[in-house]
Amino acid sequence: MARHLQSEMDKLKELSFNLCADVEESVQKAVQALEERNPSLAETVIAHDGKINKSEVELEEECLKILALHQPVANDLRFVIAVLKLNNDLERIGDLAVNIAERVLFLSQKDPVTIPFDFATMADKTKRMVQKAHRALVNRDADLAREVCMLDDEVDEMNREVYKHVEEGVRNHPDKISSMFSLLSAARHLERIADHATNIAEDVIYMVDGEIVRHRTEDFQT
Repeated sequence: MARHLQSEMDKLKELSFNLCADVEESVQKAVQALEERNPSLAETVIAHDGKINKSEVELEEECLKILALHQPVANDLRFVIAVLKLNNDLERIGDLAVNIAERVLFLSQKDPVTIPFDFATMADKTKRMVQKAHRALVNRDADLAREVCMLDDEVDEMNREVYKHVEEGVRNHPDKISSMFSLLSAARHLERIADHATNIAEDVIYMVDGEIVRHRTEDFQT
């Protein structure tokens, strides 16, 4: 029985890894589409969401199967529960990537508008947060999870910077207000992706250390 459980747990890790990779790819392509004003790439992100949703259902079913057939306890039980929560956060991240892609489709129909802000850097930080959060879960690494929580503050600050730039842009170009707000919306979606990665990291900390750190962001500030 223990051997079969280990095999199922290994499969669970593989499924979660594949889903995480698909979600990261969607985020990357969505931001690339935003930077390049590329509606074709944005459509690719939207079309890919169906695969992510299918993988999310498959991962959930695998978790429920393990719980029903093997009745795991202790660390194994906490891991399966953490993967269930991770699964929900990853699916929401995929939805947010689609939201960014939809903003691209809107912007591609408007005159070009730019603000002095590096979306690629913000996107890279959020993608790394997702990667680290998943790695922290698989390796049961609470220290790595805490790094994710610290990065969240940086992404929050970048989101505030976008708001300031958009506010200035609206004043200078009131005729482009809808495009400006679409850029602001894209940044907000990236910030929400970072929030979901932080949720995963907080669950890892609880799983490993038994410590509830939600609503205690000051603990991670340097």
